[in-house]
Amino acid sequence: MTQTRPSNWNVPNLLTSLRILMVPFFGAALLVDGGEDATWRLVAYALFFVAMVTDKIDGDLARKHNLVTNFGKIADPIADKAITGMAFVGLSIVGDIWWWVTIVVLLREWSVTLLRLSILKRVVIPADQLGKVKTSVQAVALAGLCVPLRDDDLPSWAQVPGEVLFYGFQATLAVAVVLTLWSGWQFFAGVWGQRHALRSA
Repeated sequence: MTQTRPSNWNVPNLLTSLRILMVPFFGAALLVDGGEDATWRLVAYALFFVAMVTDKIDGDLARKHNLVTNFGKIADPIADKAITGMAFVGLSIVGDIWWWVTIVVLLREWSVTLLRLSILKRVVIPADQLGKVKTSVQAVALAGLCVPLRDDDLPSWAQVPGEVLFYGFQATLAVAVVLTLWSGWQFFAGVWGQRHALRSA
């Protein structure tokens, strides 16, 4: 019996589309007054948090209710990389992340995403546990750095804890960068291995 393909008009795809639409609003909120407006930085944090939560929700719904579609396979990673990419670029613009970190991470993320999409029908490279851990650590670091932890208007009692948290999230970001490069190497090794196996078959 032929299995009916799920419609592209479903809740997971709607949430994915919402994440893509949120990207410019997130970026604009993060960059208000050069990133110096604490209120808008908190708005940016809230938007990023919602994006990460909906990423988890739409994936779980798609798998649970068999709503995985070709649109979702393409749009979901694009939505993820767009919101995290905007976070890296925006935080580099405001001076909270070094530009070389952003460039290295974005080159890895988009090269993997584009390669995954280009070989989607020929080679299957499922998301592994390391990739999931990388995504989670990266999200925690970026979300934390969106918060105005070093704002001059913070009460005096909050300035030292704010500094400590800021550098704590910087350390978390360093871990995320290592995991990003490591998981990227594993992905390319997996693709090479499968392509070699297909040619040898």
